[in-house]
Amino acid sequence: MSRQWRRLLVTLSGLVLAWLVTLLLVAWYGGRDHAQPADAIVVLGAAQYDGRPSPVLRRRLDHGIALWRRGLAPRLVVTGGRGEGDTTSEAAVGRRYALRQGVPDSVIVVEAEGRTTGESMHGVTRLLGRSARRVILVSDSYHLLRLRLVTQRVGLVPYTSPVPGAAQRGGDDWGHRASEALKLWYAAVMERGD
Repeated sequence: MSRQWRRLLVTLSGLVLAWLVTLLLVAWYGGRDHAQPADAIVVLGAAQYDGRPSPVLRRRLDHGIALWRRGLAPRLVVTGGRGEGDTTSEAAVGRRYALRQGVPDSVIVVEAEGRTTGESMHGVTRLLGRSARRVILVSDSYHLLRLRLVTQRVGLVPYTSPVPGAAQRGGDDWGHRASEALKLWYAAVMERGD
């Protein structure tokens, strides 16, 4: 084997090993609930169907509302923009759902512009202002490590809280984790917080 092929093999092996380590970190971090008193609970958007939350969005909202009912934060932020062909945003659907669950409108903050994690977190930062920095982030476990990184970059102090039991319902699998391991590297290297 030539020296170039050996270098290529070593480089590829190193990349695969780095990805595997990142994959394990995504799984490990997502399995822990870091919720604690904060200024706001931020529920990350997910699909909505004709104004109704998808099962994934409904579970996220239910968990965020449960954290709010426990008194961990005075505000509930719902995020998520409008997808291609949608007539409403994920955040608007989240707001309506929270209202039906008895959350007062005065507590709910709507960030409906962001279509990516980074855009949503920039919007949350603007909406909360300088006085609210500590946030509990609610999403599926595989998303939380990258979400924490992105949130720190926009100047917020994140505490993550995974949706309970998502793996048992099929909403949280190794395919998602594998994808997030790649996205985490992209976020660490390419995405900027400013």
